[in-house]
Amino acid sequence: MHFKKTLAAAATAAALTMTPTAASAGSQHEQIRKLDIMLMVTSLRCRMGEHDFQPHYRKFSANHITALNHAARNLESGLVARHGKKGAKRALDRISVGMANQYGQGHPWLGCQELKEITHDLSNSKDSNVLAQAADELLGPAPRSGGRWARR
Repeated sequence: MHFKKTLAAAATAAALTMTPTAASAGSQHEQIRKLDIMLMVTSLRCRMGEHDFQPHYRKFSANHITALNHAARNLESGLVARHGKKGAKRALDRISVGMANQYGQGHPWLGCQELKEITHDLSNSKDSNVLAQAADELLGPAPRSGGRWARR
């Protein structure tokens, strides 16, 4: 798919033009964590249909485990700094439960087939910058005008 090359180029360009601040880095870590939760929850929801993408999600998770763990650790560190250890645990729980609830009934504008294709593409990428780009576009309430994640 030409999608992977386009996504990789866009992610690289975005990474080169952005100067991350502590706040944006924290937000990026949260977005990557939310992307992982969204893909996990929707893969569970889609597992009984013809577009089961749990194998793709497992490959995605395995191929990006370092970036996913890095994002989770940094998100937690930022929350500990702001809320203390107990407050950080509650904040992480709220983020996880909120994401599970939000996507438990499905993605607002992507079906199982599209999520399967996207997860397959993400699972084949080794570029962690792609995760931030994907999170930025996939976690919105509607597809972005001209976004590469529009209905396929």
